[in-house]
Amino acid sequence: DGVTDVRNFGAIARSAECAGAHGLIMPVKNSAPVNAESMKSSAGALSVIPVSRVGSVRNTLRILQSEGMQIVAATEKSNTLLFEADLTKPTALVMGSEDVGISKEVLKMCDLQLAIPIVGSIESLNVSAAAAVMLFETARQRINNR
Repeated sequence: DGVTDVRNFGAIARSAECAGAHGLIMPVKNSAPVNAESMKSSAGALSVIPVSRVGSVRNTLRILQSEGMQIVAATEKSNTLLFEADLTKPTALVMGSEDVGISKEVLKMCDLQLAIPIVGSIESLNVSAAAAVMLFETARQRINNR
């Protein structure tokens, strides 16, 4: 939801591909492009993982929900920790922009809002680091559930 930094976008794509994600959904407006810099940051993952550009993130999330996917937001404002959620079912992970996070409208649509436990004094992770944590917890649960 509004990730605009190409290096973050590339790093998210790399983590998503490595964790076995099926694809990335990005808004047409106000999001990082697939370009030489994002491709380099992705270590080539952007040439492998599908990227879908959509006019409306909210409409896309509604469609995914109607098809049975749970929509999970990563937000430090949640009291529910990432490790407490069941991520073994079909899931779309929502990550927010670098400066303001997930928009209020999109956050309201999410079935779950999950926080990554932070032990240190810094309040939150960079969006690409947070995406990696979310993706690999999902992968861990699915591997353990086989």
